[in-house]
Amino acid sequence: MPENPTPETAAPVRVLNIEEIQKAIPHRYPFLLIDRVNVMEESKRAIGIKCVSMNEWFFQGHFPGHPIMPGVLIVEALAQTACAIFLSRPEYANKLAFFMGLGETKFRRPVVPGDLLELHIEVLKAGGRAGRVKGEARVGKDLATETEFTFALVDK
Repeated sequence: MPENPTPETAAPVRVLNIEEIQKAIPHRYPFLLIDRVNVMEESKRAIGIKCVSMNEWFFQGHFPGHPIMPGVLIVEALAQTACAIFLSRPEYANKLAFFMGLGETKFRRPVVPGDLLELHIEVLKAGGRAGRVKGEARVGKDLATETEFTFALVDK
């Protein structure tokens, strides 16, 4: 008998590739920090993917000889994943999402070149103009970062 899929193993309801992400959110190199978004439950849950490479611009200075992805960029990648699931929907096509606040944020494990960063997003509250999101960044089964943040949706 097949097992019931968990949120992490269920098939996505839609997948945003890099071109679709760039249509949805305004971020560009060097600040576009996600490579793919698997929408697991429309406007509620998603898993963003970031393939961390030694070629990332931030490893030049953080830290030479001991490269670690800056924690603030992990939080930004989580936020970009949340933005992508909202702003890729037709009803939000003329909106931008702005950070409004960060809740308790914890960094549990360094993210280094070669890691496949999974950016788990759960929308806790979403209204017409604002929302609250829980984010967890994982490498394999290891929790790297956890946070909650609020955002506002504004006209472009």
